[in-house]
Amino acid sequence: MEKNESGGDLFLMECEQLLAQVEELTLDLDHGQQDAEELNQLFRIFHTIKGSGAMAGFDDVAAFTHGVETVLDDVRSGRLAWSAEIVELVLASKDHIEALVVAAAEGAPAPQRAQAELVARLAALAPGAAAPAPCAVREKPLHRYQARLCPQAGAWITDDALLALSADLARLGDLTVTIDDAGVPPLDELDPARCSLIWSLELISDETLEEVRDRFIFVESDAELTLEDELFFGAPDGAFVLFDALPDAPLTPPTAAPAEEVAAPAAAEPGPAPAPVAPRVPVAPVAPRASRASGGADAMVRVSAEKLDRLVDLVGELVIGRSRLAQVSSRLRDAELGGTVEELERLVVELRESVLGIRMMALGSTFSRFKRLVHDLSGQLGKQIDLVTAGAETEIDKSVLDQLVDPLLHLIRNAVDHGIEPGEERRALGKPERGTIRLSARHEGQHVVITIEDDGKGLDADAIRAKAIQRGLISPEQRLPRAELYKLIFLPGFSTAREVTGVSGRGVGMDVVKRGLDALRGTVTIASEPGHGATLSLRLPLTLAIIDGLLVEVAGTRYIMPLAAVTETVELPPEDRRRHNGRRAVVVRGELVPYVSLRDAFGATGAEPAAEKVVIFQREGGRVGLVVDRVLGEHQTVIQPLGRMYQSVDVVSGATILGDGRVALILDVAGIVRADAERSEPLRPAARRGAIAGLAQGLP
Repeated sequence: MEKNESGGDLFLMECEQLLAQVEELTLDLDHGQQDAEELNQLFRIFHTIKGSGAMAGFDDVAAFTHGVETVLDDVRSGRLAWSAEIVELVLASKDHIEALVVAAAEGAPAPQRAQAELVARLAALAPGAAAPAPCAVREKPLHRYQARLCPQAGAWITDDALLALSADLARLGDLTVTIDDAGVPPLDELDPARCSLIWSLELISDETLEEVRDRFIFVESDAELTLEDELFFGAPDGAFVLFDALPDAPLTPPTAAPAEEVAAPAAAEPGPAPAPVAPRVPVAPVAPRASRASGGADAMVRVSAEKLDRLVDLVGELVIGRSRLAQVSSRLRDAELGGTVEELERLVVELRESVLGIRMMALGSTFSRFKRLVHDLSGQLGKQIDLVTAGAETEIDKSVLDQLVDPLLHLIRNAVDHGIEPGEERRALGKPERGTIRLSARHEGQHVVITIEDDGKGLDADAIRAKAIQRGLISPEQRLPRAELYKLIFLPGFSTAREVTGVSGRGVGMDVVKRGLDALRGTVTIASEPGHGATLSLRLPLTLAIIDGLLVEVAGTRYIMPLAAVTETVELPPEDRRRHNGRRAVVVRGELVPYVSLRDAFGATGAEPAAEKVVIFQREGGRVGLVVDRVLGEHQTVIQPLGRMYQSVDVVSGATILGDGRVALILDVAGIVRADAERSEPLRPAARRGAIAGLAQGLP
């Protein structure tokens, strides 16, 4: 059987979602009470995949899924008891169906050996599972044809013609006929020369559109005919319809329904007998169907990621164009032009927010995939571990989400392997034998904070320190604070594991986490209590495309600072510097706030202004300031990457184009503070400082 291309594409998209539900439901059933409704839902999903796969031409998928469906049917009927074996078998079957779908889509051979093993295991549980799927033998896909017949003025469709049409169509498939008499006027207004009845016919058949249209040849000349065709992913016996709304009642074949007579109203006065307007035809009740264009909450449109990226790029260009137009308007000081620019700015901001909102995706789909990871790894390591998620509805930009999967993967693997103790050890410590990993997310301003917390043994600070001394990272005399000591685990190749396992121990995972977070302009903090687990918090920007920035100037060069973390700006007169004896701190409402001078950091020259400005940022561990010459105001910033040459420069995160065409660097506040704290003089050595100064001075 050849696959129907359009139906195949729809099946592939829906099958991916259905298989994700299979994994989630199976793991829920494994960890909780066996809920009858969840079992029924799991059965229905496999039944849907089987029927839809057959209709779309994926016969291997339909035939194999029949076996899984049979086992689940025995479970929900009580003939089989739900067990760990069935859980593993359903998950393995889900993986195999994914492999079959990929193989069929790419034209590759199906994995026969794996299928034979799974079929044998399914048949051992339920002998009927080995039987071929009855729906997999269909040669052509089903279609739903919907026709409307409205007689033309002065024309009639006779009883015989309608009965013959109905009989012809019924031979092609399942036919439902309804009569719409809403347009029939009152008797005293009835025009004998016009028929106001409209005939609606719905046919479920595997015949072609041309074959169906030919059946209307004897009535088409006397009526206005509309005939619509769509693929029907369901079975005529009332099976689950995959790509349409479920009917409130099952469709009833017209052959089983009693004929309903619709008679013409009797004439009130003698006169010429009107021609029959309501012929006698078999009519079956039809279930109401939700309109596809109803605009319901579940209406979705699939758009490729490339198109969304292109749209964001265009909005970015529009933002730059708006900035240039605003600068021209400010220079010309034309009131009418200024009003138009303000209105344009409002519309651009709304468009930007709408486009970025389209790219936002909930973290739930990413979180759910880690449940399977924890289930498989805990079984492999002989541990009992639950993954509990919270904040799955939290949204983040798709580009950030795509790059976040690998860091989360390594952190969760680490928690399973190194964090959670084996069951016997947990019992000896008075802990529940079953360990717990909590994965949660929440919004904080323009950032998303993702937390991975486990109730295991926590980080071993002594082991980390010993490993650092062994590798020459610190001297035996150095005593680092615990928070600084924990950061060493992110160095390449750093691992305190006593042995390498198939899960971890090579010191690669945490390095991947650090590099991934750096690429996302994110940060990570670690809190751990020995014997009580560890908590890692990832702080990430909502989007990597467009941000609100604060435009500042240092020695004639302009920079952009992320506005989301800015709390306020204060003045720094020269006498304040002298008063604190170069301690680089400013008093803000009684609180001493440390600062970094960008003039010193970037090696800027030239006369200092009479009073500098300190931009105060809120960050992990308190507030910090960056000293600039001038604060110029807010600026919508389209982030552009710097390229390979400047990948090692960690004090800037990108660049943007200003309204006058000049380029401004986007400052990485955390990188500047970190570089300043790691060196006695900001951004030493001199070669590094010179490279950054050269980068700034080389901007157009």
